[in-house]
Amino acid sequence: MLIVLDRKHDTPLVDHIRALLQEKYNCESHLIGENGRVIAVPGDTKHVDIEVFENIEGVKSVDRVEPPYKLASRKNKDRTVITLRPDVMIGSRGTLAVMAGPCSIESPEQMDETAAMAKEGGVNILRGGAFKPRTGPYSFNGLGEDGLKLLKKAGEKYGMATISEAMNEEQIDTVAAYADIVQIGARNMQNYDLLRKAGTCKKPVMLKRGLAATLEEFLLAAEYILAGGNPNVILCERGIRTFEEEVRYTLCLGSLPALREMTHLPIIVDPSHAAGRSRWVKDLALAGVASGADGLIIEIHPRPEEALSDGPQSLDREQWTDCIRSIRTVAGAVGRTVV
Repeated sequence: MLIVLDRKHDTPLVDHIRALLQEKYNCESHLIGENGRVIAVPGDTKHVDIEVFENIEGVKSVDRVEPPYKLASRKNKDRTVITLRPDVMIGSRGTLAVMAGPCSIESPEQMDETAAMAKEGGVNILRGGAFKPRTGPYSFNGLGEDGLKLLKKAGEKYGMATISEAMNEEQIDTVAAYADIVQIGARNMQNYDLLRKAGTCKKPVMLKRGLAATLEEFLLAAEYILAGGNPNVILCERGIRTFEEEVRYTLCLGSLPALREMTHLPIIVDPSHAAGRSRWVKDLALAGVASGADGLIIEIHPRPEEALSDGPQSLDREQWTDCIRSIRTVAGAVGRTVV
């Protein structure tokens, strides 16, 4: 970490900062350069609150130099590609991975019909929620392990990989036993015990950005999984909560170029949760593709009006057909192929 001062040879300020580093954070430090304006703090400084030093009068800037997310940083690796099957990859240059399916697995008939819709669109990854975190305690909370069995059965029937969410540590192994990708939802992005458990999982993990998380917090959450030994982490931008009231969440597409510079991990966009209304999903999906996303995860349902969760944002057959056709068009325009 480098602390740059406004004035040259400001000995009292230098002494104050160095003493604070030693006493508060047990960090050694030394002056570098001939002007006596730069204090260098070697070693691991992720535990140091840089705002403490930024707010000291006479400090011009504070720079960690190395990001605190060592394993997720692009400085260590250019790109991670996750291969589910030889023809299904997430993060590969020139490809766009699309995941589609219902918010919640409701019945064998609904799951089979929705999987058929997804496969007709050329999608090779089937999504479906078995454990559902809901805002209200009286809402449908999913079929649990029985739902995972239906997801696995539908995936096998239509030759699709699968993804489903785990809400707590105990569910990680259960979901991993049936699904090809374990999802960790936005509400659990900073559930550190869950993240540590996901680090021991042998299946890829898709981590959704929290409702109010900064990009650094997002990557530090991913770091927990990577540090636990699981190298196959997928990031998902699904919208953040802002002052905007017209849409469910603000889809922060400006994060994509920034994340691409910061990390080697694949980045997926979820237009369904951001939009909250099915008629807006296509536009957000196309914007995500144009912004450089490695993939999309979209909610579809044969009869959204009957859906037990998130019906208003789920695409029906006609909307889905139009959406995936447009996705292919935009993907082709930016040199991508849907896989």
